[in-house]
Amino acid sequence: WPFHPRGKMAEPKKLTRKGKKAKRKAQDAEDQLVESLNASVHPKIAKLDLKLKDRSQRTNPKWTNRQRTLVFSSRGISYRVRHLLHDLRVLMPHSKKDVKMDRKDKLGEIIPEICEMKNCNNCIYFEMRKKQDAYLWLGRMPQGPTAKFLVTNIHTMDELKLTGNCLRGSRPLLQFDAAFDSTPHYKLLKEMFFQAFGTPNQHPKSKAFVDHIMSFHILDNRIWFRNYQVSWKQPGKAGKDEEVKLTEIGPRMVLQVIRIFEGTFGGPTLYENPDYVSPNEHRSLLAKQAAAKYKHKIVAKEMHEAHLSNVEVPKDEVASVFSDAQKAIVTSMEQGSDEDEDASDDGDEGDDVEESDED
Repeated sequence: WPFHPRGKMAEPKKLTRKGKKAKRKAQDAEDQLVESLNASVHPKIAKLDLKLKDRSQRTNPKWTNRQRTLVFSSRGISYRVRHLLHDLRVLMPHSKKDVKMDRKDKLGEIIPEICEMKNCNNCIYFEMRKKQDAYLWLGRMPQGPTAKFLVTNIHTMDELKLTGNCLRGSRPLLQFDAAFDSTPHYKLLKEMFFQAFGTPNQHPKSKAFVDHIMSFHILDNRIWFRNYQVSWKQPGKAGKDEEVKLTEIGPRMVLQVIRIFEGTFGGPTLYENPDYVSPNEHRSLLAKQAAAKYKHKIVAKEMHEAHLSNVEVPKDEVASVFSDAQKAIVTSMEQGSDEDEDASDDGDEGDDVEESDED
């Protein structure tokens, strides 16, 4: 490199776009010249050169699909959402993580900058409200679109009933319900899920195995996410040779679409779910139903008492038989006790009279 007149080393000039193209063309022309020379010298040398080139491409494959997904959350999430976050990071070798965000920060300004620093073009962001309502943001960086979901029915891989297992870092198969092709907003969500959860081919951290499948199904206007282990029949056991068995690995969750924005965490609304009811409204509706049930019970009790007061019950002649007999027995016992007391009083008076006569 040339030296600066003041004695400092001059920085090399950066190649422009035209310079890079010219350099690439010169390199391609040189490769073609070498191939033509080898072919002219001997055909076996040309074949050997092609074999070496194919081998180099196999050992050093090109990683063309550079999809990276940033998976992180806000502060104040519950333990269940934290375990779900960890499970997603384990299942996605192309994911990156970052520290938790403050809930007061503006998502549309800070998250795109974090994704740019992490070289991520997808984002999965979890946030929690009132320590009980979990929300998921799925966005395409840096220009959007972004979808917001309500997350319910969360189950993690650590639960005992989810007995499946898969190789860490293996690429999953993504299976989508046929209903995703029915409406435009579901088509958009399908493409966003495919780009965020799909592990790119020849990713450095991925492994060349297909042993689990991620499924997305639509039921009751919600998206049901499941992860299954794919296992084939072992040789020697009964059954068909092509028999495939699915065992759930986890995690599992249910996503309800709230709104789809055109930009990153905001902007014009592309789709809004008309059937969505917020958790606060749902809880207030349950409280009103409970209060209405209590009020109905009080009104029914008052009406029953008013009805009993207005109804004349006929007297039952047989109902007082046992009570009258019991009263007669009690009165006879009382009279007998009174007669005994009078007799004892008379005996005491006679003794007093005899003592006075003797005196």
